[in-house]
Amino acid sequence: MSNSATESGRDARNWLALSIGNSRLHWAWFQGEVCKQVWHSPHLDSAAGEKLIHGWNRGELWCAGLESPGPPGGEAIAPNPPLWIASVVPHQLALWQSYGRFYLITLEDVPLLGLYPTLGIDRALALVGAARQWGWPVLVVDAGTALTLTGADPEGRLVGGAILPGFGLQLQSLTEKTAALPPVTFPATLPPRWALTTPEAIASGVIYGIGSGVRDFIEDWWQRFPTSTVVITGGGGEMLLRYLQESAPEMAKQAIAMPDLIFAGICYIKQQQSG
Repeated sequence: MSNSATESGRDARNWLALSIGNSRLHWAWFQGEVCKQVWHSPHLDSAAGEKLIHGWNRGELWCAGLESPGPPGGEAIAPNPPLWIASVVPHQLALWQSYGRFYLITLEDVPLLGLYPTLGIDRALALVGAARQWGWPVLVVDAGTALTLTGADPEGRLVGGAILPGFGLQLQSLTEKTAALPPVTFPATLPPRWALTTPEAIASGVIYGIGSGVRDFIEDWWQRFPTSTVVITGGGGEMLLRYLQESAPEMAKQAIAMPDLIFAGICYIKQQQSG
């Protein structure tokens, strides 16, 4: 943690969490342990970061005039709220280090056994956030820019996981690395598996390819840990659940959807560190 000072009771009531992902910033406003609002924005430049910090000093949750979308309602907060950050993007992390009440969460703060040095902090926090609510063992499927699977055993020891390109990244790769394939956006419903148009064939390949791989991992996990909870999170989680509901309905019924799981992990670490 970058700032070792403990917080007073007043400070603990209002605070901000920021998860810096590969593609976007994920924000949450907390009052104590209660998450009041969650919102998302694109990565910001230094000018926008300074504007937000000045706004927090005045008690503004999000500054008017920023091009990036903020939370609805424009609520006010107590001035100078603590900011707890988990980041996988160093240059975006650097924007916030000038803020006087900045707390950086690293792997050293995460109470998970068997960690390896290059494990993403987002994966570790999602895992402990899931375990805090549903216990060990647990498997987290995070359908973000990179789709990750991360599991821990009944003792809270990391078993391991896998990383593959997520839904959007696979679509982007096909568009940018091929000459004839068009840009594709996912339809509201699942495409036909055996498609008769190029856009539907791309959507089919990405959705059913990723989905079948994830289903195979979950089946293997349940063979190892039959009582384990499986939690699905991330921006592509809804698409993944839609696939499972069609192809493996019993698996879909048992999976738990929690889009903002990482904030449960950040909140838990903050509680431990703030004492």
